Formats: sequence, C-alpha cells, structure tokens
Amino acid sequence: MSGWSGAAGSALTWSALRDVKCAELEEAADGWGRVSNRADAARDRIEGQFLPGLRGTQEGEAAGKAVGRLRRLGTNFQYIYTECGLLRTTLNSLAHEIKTQQRVLQGALDDAAALKFTVHADGSVTYPAAGEGLVDGKPLAGGTASGVPNPGMVAPSGLVAPNPNAGKAQDIADRVAQAVRTAADADWRYTRILRSLKAHEGLGVPAATWTDAAADAAAVRQAARSYLKDAIPHDASPAERKEWWAGLTDEQREEYLAVYPDQIGNLDGIPALVRDAANRDNLQLLMGKLEGRDDDESATKLAALREIDRQLRGVPKAGEPPMYLLGIGDQGNGRAIVSYGNPDTARNVAAYVPGLNTSLDEEFAKGDLKRARDTAAAAREIDHSSAVITWLGYDAPQSPDGLSSLAVAGTARAETGGRAFNGFMAGMVASNDHDDPHLTAIGHSYGSRTVGAATQQGDGIPGVTDIVLVGSPGLGVDRAEDLGVGSDHVYVGAAENDVVTKLPSKERAVISGVGRVLGPAGSLVADMANRGDDGLWFGRDPASEEFGGRRFGVEAGPPLIGPGGLSIDAHSQYFDPELDSASAGSIALVAAGRGHMVKQEQAR
Repeated sequence: MSGWSGAAGSALTWSALRDVKCAELEEAADGWGRVSNRADAARDRIEGQFLPGLRGTQEGEAAGKAVGRLRRLGTNFQYIYTECGLLRTTLNSLAHEIKTQQRVLQGALDDAAALKFTVHADGSVTYPAAGEGLVDGKPLAGGTASGVPNPGMVAPSGLVAPNPNAGKAQDIADRVAQAVRTAADADWRYTRILRSLKAHEGLGVPAATWTDAAADAAAVRQAARSYLKDAIPHDASPAERKEWWAGLTDEQREEYLAVYPDQIGNLDGIPALVRDAANRDNLQLLMGKLEGRDDDESATKLAALREIDRQLRGVPKAGEPPMYLLGIGDQGNGRAIVSYGNPDTARNVAAYVPGLNTSLDEEFAKGDLKRARDTAAAAREIDHSSAVITWLGYDAPQSPDGLSSLAVAGTARAETGGRAFNGFMAGMVASNDHDDPHLTAIGHSYGSRTVGAATQQGDGIPGVTDIVLVGSPGLGVDRAEDLGVGSDHVYVGAAENDVVTKLPSKERAVISGVGRVLGPAGSLVADMANRGDDGLWFGRDPASEEFGGRRFGVEAGPPLIGPGGLSIDAHSQYFDPELDSASAGSIALVAAGRGHMVKQEQAR
C-alpha cells in the first residue's frame, strides 16, 4: 500500500510513519468504493427492472431459467458490493488510524525542534546541558532519552534526573515510541484483514461464501470501531438520529451501509428506504453466519430468514403493497420488522405486535407477515396512503404448552418489549414525511399486553392515536381511557370461542380445583363454563362493558372442543379476510384512519 504495510513492532521507524502518504490509501479506498457502488446499481437494475419485466412478459421453461440466472447474477453483484465496500472501509479506517498517529508523532517532533533537541533514527532524543550544579554552578550535562511505547506500564525508578531537559526529552521520546508502536499494530491488524478479503474462484457465491463474508464483515467492524461505529448515535433520540444521518456525506453513508448494515438497519429514526437497503444486505450476512452452525435454533432462524429473503425477492401481486425490511437480527428469539407499504410516505401507519410463542421461524415468516400484508392490502383499498408493519422487536414468551399456558407468562417481557416498541414508533414519527401522520398500534394475544405496557411508559406510545386489541388476555390496565388515546379510539375484537380472551384471573386460576387436576387447559375449560366476572390474567377483559372500549364484531371461530378434538384456532383468525372478514375489515378500517366507520358490537 505505502511501502511499509506488513511492518510490525520495531521494524517500523518514525521517519517511515511520518512519510506515509495516507492520501494514497484514501484514493485506493475511493476506487473500491466506486466498484461497490457500480455493483449495487447493477443489482438494483436487475432486481428492479430486468426481473419484473421478464416475469411480466415471458412464460415457460426458458423464462424460468433466465430468471434463475438473473437472480444468481444479482446475488453476485450483491456480494461484490459487500466485499468491495468492506475493502473501502478497511483502507479508510487504516488511513484514519495512521493519520492519528502521524499527528501524535508530528507534535513530538515539533516540540523537539522548538527545544533544539535531536531525534535520532531509532527514536531516541538527545538533549543539551541545562540548569546549574549545586556545587560548582556549572550547567548540568546533557544526555539521551530512549522512548518507552507504553510509559504508563513502567514503574518509576525513584531517581530524578537533575537536568531540566531530561524529563522533556523523555516525554518526547515516549510519544514518538508510542506513535510508532500504535501505527505498527494497526498496520499488522489491517494487513490480516486485507489478506482475508478475497473472493473464491468463479464467484459462484454459494452459502459458504456468505459465511466467509459474514466473518469478513465482523473483522472489519471490529477494526473500524474508532473510525465509524463509535460515531453511531445509539443513545440519541430517533429525531436526532435522523438529523445525524441527514448530515453525513454520501461517502460516509455508503461506508456505514457496507460495514454496519446491522446497526443502521435497526436504528430507529433512520429513513425506511435506508433501513430496508441495510437490512437486505444484513439478511445475507445473517444467513451466511447461521449457515456455519449446526444447532436447532440456528436452523430454525435460518429457515425463517430464507423465507423472508424469498418474499423480498418476489414481485408483489396485483393489489399487494411493496415490502420493506425495517429490522432483522438473530438475537434472543430473533427479530424481524417488515412493513407493507413505505411507512415514511404513508399518511396511515399501523404496527402489529404478535404475542405468545412468536419467534423468528417459518411460521412467523409465513403467518405473521401475511397478517400485516392482508391488512395493508385492505387498508390501501380504503386509503392508498397506508402501510402496515409486523413488529417482532422483542422476545415474546415461549410456552411448550401452547396458548393454555399463557397465564404463566409474566409481565417482564411485555415491559421490555413496550420500551422497544415505543422507540420504534418514535422512529416512525421522526422519519415520516407528513406533519401529523395517523399511527395505530395493534396488539394480538400477549402482544396486546406489550402494547398495554407501552402505553404506560413515559408519555405513552409516540404518535399513536388508535389502538386495536384482538385475542387479548388483558393489558395491565382496567379501563380503555387509561391507554392515553381516549376510550373511543380503543378497538377490541374478542371471538366467542377464543380461550385466551377468557383466560381466568390470577385469583380464580389459583383456586381452580379443575385446573389442578386437568392442568392449564382444564382450568380454561372450567372457566369458560362458569365465568364469574370480567377479570382476566392481565387485568379487566378489554371486551367487557366495564373496560369501556369499542368492541367490533368477529366470527365466533371453531369451538374449543369439537369433532376433531381440542382446537384453539379461534385465537388466530382475526386478521384473515377469508375466515373472519368482519374482524379483518374492521382492523383495516382503523389502520386506514377510518375507525369511526367500524361497526360496534355489544360488550360482554
């Protein structure tokens, strides 16, 4: 790179460090950046123009093979974009660290020149006679100080040199040695990274290649902390993050997207189009990361990521809104935030929070995403400027016993999820193009408890004016007016055969003899047969008259005990336009800002 790359320790001299031309490193970085940008543009053209055009005009086996080849070409360009972007940031980060040490070195050299000290090739510093002896009054002899790279690691000798120049010379020598040592360490680290950034022959980009790319990205992220990551405003408000992003140069944005797609893609307040682009790249890196593992949890998450990737690469059917990936991650039970419709340009934005047993698996990728997609399609028929989001931004409780064990789920996850949900919705307010967008929070099952927790934190859920609760076991509050949006803006759907909406209160669950004999399911059966009040596990029944919300009509759903045995399907049909058109239609009306048109049903 500059004639000294690969040097380490004492092999690097201060004169070599001083003469490094960091501009050459930055020029090389710019070159890799241009290649990365061209690859990104080529990928966009393939996925945004060629593939939709081919699918829309051609059919048959030949067309299918052409689509497959174009997809592979698009993946190749995506890999080029990622790796070349990593190269750009590696070189820029190296230049950043070297320039920092050059400034330290130059400061030491300037001080030496001002004092008329001599800095030798080995970094030692000679200083002249100075002061005066106590006996003869003559100047004290000069000498030479040798630098210590880490002076703080050296214990004091207890002896003080009488010449006042000695301490100054030692400080200068130490600063020179420290700059050289730090630069040499950086050179060694970045040389290793650059050697690893190479493509496999043929550029087929199989799964193993993305696994390598994930490792490459992790290495560059670690090395570039001081150059990029430490500047990401994690502790700022969503509005401040939006302002930070807007203030970056195009080159800075490109580097963040290439090296930290996981950070930028999941940062509330960043524009939706940027988050989507970052998360689509991070999705590939996550799949590569999980491909290298053989445990069941990784396999489950990988299957979900593949399904999400498949949907993202597809072309929306007529009437279906475009898909935006606003969040993705493998932490905890997994994270995924998907919007149908652009939430920044839409006047109406609704976010659906799923509940018990929801995790990043194929069921989520197919079922929970479909709920948002169906709701968005219906809402956009009412008002085209609508977007609906599935928000899996927290660890929902997991229960092997199914919905009948929801009573054992505590409130801690709802509280934690509520804080995360509020941060996300604040981001939606900050990035939305409209001055006063209409925002709706939708909670299903334990997700309604999470929405309830969010309303009780700070000033409530940012920007939200309507709340929809379906299949709810309670919210942690006893009245609709406690949710902070007005009781007329709280909409409740509770199917007659949905066991979760009749989950017994803590007191009745504890004393239920049937429950002790038959377990949680038996307790629910007994409770449904003999309901004594409107108390649910997490507070008053939202469908009750005492709660005070607006209950809308829903289908009763399959009975708990039917010809086929025990069924909890009534808990899962609220969003399905085919199985429960009344409920799905009401949810869509609220999401589209037409809650006043929802037909109200008598409370329990």
